[in-house]
Amino acid sequence: MKGGVVFDVDTLIEERRKLENALSVPSIWEDRERANHTTREIKRLKATIEPWTEAKREVDELAELYAMAVEEGEEELEDEIVQSLKKIKEKITSLERLSLFKGEHDGSNAYLTIHSGAGGTEACDWVSMLLRMYLRWAERNDCKTDIVDILPGDEAGIKSVTVSIQGAFAYGYLKTEIGIHRLVRISPFDSNKRRHTSFASVYCTPEVDDDIVVDIDPKDLRIDTYRSQGAGGQHVNKTDSAVRITHLPTGIVAQCQNERSQFKNKDSAMKILRSKLFEHYRDERDRERAAQEKTKKGISWGNQIRSYVFQPYTMVKDLRTNVEIGNVSAVMDGGIEPFIDAALKMDV
Repeated sequence: MKGGVVFDVDTLIEERRKLENALSVPSIWEDRERANHTTREIKRLKATIEPWTEAKREVDELAELYAMAVEEGEEELEDEIVQSLKKIKEKITSLERLSLFKGEHDGSNAYLTIHSGAGGTEACDWVSMLLRMYLRWAERNDCKTDIVDILPGDEAGIKSVTVSIQGAFAYGYLKTEIGIHRLVRISPFDSNKRRHTSFASVYCTPEVDDDIVVDIDPKDLRIDTYRSQGAGGQHVNKTDSAVRITHLPTGIVAQCQNERSQFKNKDSAMKILRSKLFEHYRDERDRERAAQEKTKKGISWGNQIRSYVFQPYTMVKDLRTNVEIGNVSAVMDGGIEPFIDAALKMDV
């Protein structure tokens, strides 16, 4: 293990050094896109290298402590060494997961959007359940969350919601959740206690850095204001502070209603729009439209990536990786790491 870590880190350090040297050449700044790409790659390498370097230092220090304990017969240090080794192992397992991130924007913050599909009120309730699941996952992973837009269901639950998730590799993790999520349970909204199947779609885009240029012609935008429909205080609900921006050439919509200020909501909506347009144009440029369309099929039977079954048995199964977990409660409490890990490894 030790030799492999040193080799990998040394290789990455050399790669970063070459990029930093390239960035020091004045001519590179004549191509702004290339310079920005190089800057982002240096940041990504730095974020990868530093944790491995720290882990290697801890391994070396523990090896020295072990050697000293053996030499001097310090048996009382055994528990300390065992506990330290356990922590280092957990850290390296986490770092191995990070090594699976190869995308240029995997280290970015993310915008996660959930839409209700087939299932009526039951589907809206399913969206609220998924929202809680992702908020709990974010909390467990030290991510900051902010609900930037929410549309309540007619009777209960949520029709659609967009959440800003800010944390290390938020997009890298959550891009694996893109697709249709299916729920099977006895509906609490059915007086006859029948089993219902509901669907919701999950979509994720990276938060675009300010140094990434996305050309948006103001003439291509339609900006609408409206009254907030979710919770947010009396002031929010009494003024037309919510903002919806439509990019007319593509039909892409971004909206925000979580701030009291219409100006702040407009600024947030523009950030979301830039994020969505960046993904849109990148798909066109890289000709990955077919792959993306697989995640945007009808929100209905047969198109799901994962099934959550509450009755007649309990199981959550990912249909892409065949990972199954019988403890539904743990999954709904944010324990989706096994599904994320398997999906990341599948793409390696």
